[in-house]
Amino acid sequence: MSVQYQITGTAATEIAASVEAGVRAGRLAPGRTLPPVRKLAADLGVAPGTVASAYRRLRERGVVETGGRAGTFVRQRSAFTPTGTLTVPSGVRDLVSGEPDTDLLPDLGALKPGVDIVHGNYRDGGPCPDLLDLARDRFAADGVRGELTVTSGALDAFERGLAARLEPGDTVAVEEPTWANGRDLLLSAGYQVTPVAIDGEGPIAAELDAALASGARAFILTSRGQNPTGAAVSEARAAELREVVERHRGVFVIEDDHWAELSRTPLRFVADAAEHWMFVRSVSKPYGPDLRTALVAADPDTKARLQGRMALGHGWVSCILQHFVIAAWTDEDTAARVRHAGRVYSERQAALRDALAARGIDTWGTSGLNLWVPVADETAAVVSLRDAGYAVAPGRGFSFHGAQAIRVSTARLEPEAAPAVADAIVYASGPAAPPV
Repeated sequence: MSVQYQITGTAATEIAASVEAGVRAGRLAPGRTLPPVRKLAADLGVAPGTVASAYRRLRERGVVETGGRAGTFVRQRSAFTPTGTLTVPSGVRDLVSGEPDTDLLPDLGALKPGVDIVHGNYRDGGPCPDLLDLARDRFAADGVRGELTVTSGALDAFERGLAARLEPGDTVAVEEPTWANGRDLLLSAGYQVTPVAIDGEGPIAAELDAALASGARAFILTSRGQNPTGAAVSEARAAELREVVERHRGVFVIEDDHWAELSRTPLRFVADAAEHWMFVRSVSKPYGPDLRTALVAADPDTKARLQGRMALGHGWVSCILQHFVIAAWTDEDTAARVRHAGRVYSERQAALRDALAARGIDTWGTSGLNLWVPVADETAAVVSLRDAGYAVAPGRGFSFHGAQAIRVSTARLEPEAAPAVADAIVYASGPAAPPV
């Protein structure tokens, strides 16, 4: 607890608001431990139950975590955590960001969207029919059918879809380890989250069955390029997951296929085994994060609810952005560049995966931008790799159980550099068990 910030308040809401203000201002930094309940209660002159209620509110809002004997501490990411640009020290190779290689992104400035910029009105906006036609064909080629719409990226679709079908306080089942941004969005929106363990073939069916039997009302899975592991749902695993979902027909399933156009692994579709479902394909990874657009397929009721919630907010995705997606999808040079990027990403990931395997470390990654490596001591591994000239992400930010692991991004890792990185990881990792 920083001596420069004093938590104040006499009611649970006031105490929680004081902590949020400290986090928002950066005076309660991520990882900072809050005072024990009884100590803070004595300092504030309130009952311990009041402080316990405040801490519970903060946990529900995703601001803090409770780590047993480690106490209650500020989460690494929340809706109140100050954001900033990731800084990799000079001379250290970036294997931490997990973002696309900008050198492999197509030049959007060279595209010529076929749209005239005219002043319309608020009644005429919405999904562009030409874009929906293109998306319908692309989805059908992967066995995905449903009602289509357009959102401002994947997280926008997740947030609006869940709000249309769930209530704050409901439980959402997510992969373990999981994409940190998605989990933190759920927590900040007031949902409870429960983990579903995964392996290299995707979420484990028995784990999902247990989560749904325990009351989870929604399930979010990643088709391919899972972050942080690089796992992809196999044909056999998809069949098992569909069987589980069919036994729990009330569950709302969201399937994230952000790696689609870059993937060299076939899609194994799961979501439509549920009565209510949503399949989301963002264009950010192949075309660049600034093209804030995702195509969504869903059951008719979910699609109507999703568009209804959009109509109450920003209304629709800019038609200008939608026409840029059309131009990107129909331009032969851009399509060739995306195919090339997919091959390069696959080669880079495979080079490090194979180099690690040759040194006795097995990893799951078969698609995407990352590999997940269990280690004996995460902090020591991160420091050791930094000293060797490599920046990697600590695993606990992606794990509900504080898994000792590192996430290594291969997005910018040339294959010829993979053996040296693998040697450094072996030295840093210590005697850790392989992923289970």
